[in-house]
Amino acid sequence: MPLRERVEALLAAEPAAFGRAQRALFDEFRTALSRGEVRAAEPEGGVWRVNTWVKRAILFGFRMGVLVDMSEGPTLRFFDKDTYPVKPLVTGDGVRVVPGGSAIRDGAYVAPGVVCMPPMYVNVGAYVDEGTMIDSHALVGSCAQVGKRVHLSAAAQIGGVLEPAGALPVIVEDDVLVGGGCGVYEGAIVRRGAVLAAGTILTGSTPVYDLVREQIYRRTEESPLEIPAGAVVVPGSRPATGGRAAALGISLYAPVIVKYRDAKTSAATALEEALR
Repeated sequence: MPLRERVEALLAAEPAAFGRAQRALFDEFRTALSRGEVRAAEPEGGVWRVNTWVKRAILFGFRMGVLVDMSEGPTLRFFDKDTYPVKPLVTGDGVRVVPGGSAIRDGAYVAPGVVCMPPMYVNVGAYVDEGTMIDSHALVGSCAQVGKRVHLSAAAQIGGVLEPAGALPVIVEDDVLVGGGCGVYEGAIVRRGAVLAAGTILTGSTPVYDLVREQIYRRTEESPLEIPAGAVVVPGSRPATGGRAAALGISLYAPVIVKYRDAKTSAATALEEALR
């Protein structure tokens, strides 16, 4: 029986106690997740679809797990669910993890050629594709999907979307630059080749103003917030309306698309191959 059918049967049964068979099945699922064989979300013809069964199984793993001591010696003390240990990387995986306080949770897929600068963190269910750099103090949250050759700059936060299970996680497609101190949350999609300038924040309730195409992008009940392919987004502001906002000169934060990627932008944002 395929893994999905066996996992869905386990989720439907909701056993009161977790025996050896349930543990073995969950370990098989977590291994498939770690290898990138199953994903929390996948593109279908350019449209991202959430795999609800995968996210439900990840949540199930927390309920199944028991708190254990994962400490590294007497001074580095760690305690977490035994179903989600640290990912057991080896040199043959081709992932470069620079020393200095980084961690990747098992159940996350990190492809060969990914570079991890300390300190950084990749949470369970995340998918990080080839050639991506995760810079210092950066986070790849639960179930986030990050494409090839992405640069997550220092202190960038790619938010996790684990609950509800049917909610689309944050998506960052291939060749995106996420600048320092950026935050992408609440299932936003950043399409291929976009550039988020330092300090840009995207949430489900954030309207994005496209000065080039003269449009405003928002999340709707049917679709998430999407940043178009190749867009260059910078932090901006817009006047607040109503009440005393105008009299007080109050402005609200507003991400602004000021241009679309060109050869000059690509040259300025290219990852330095000498660092690999």
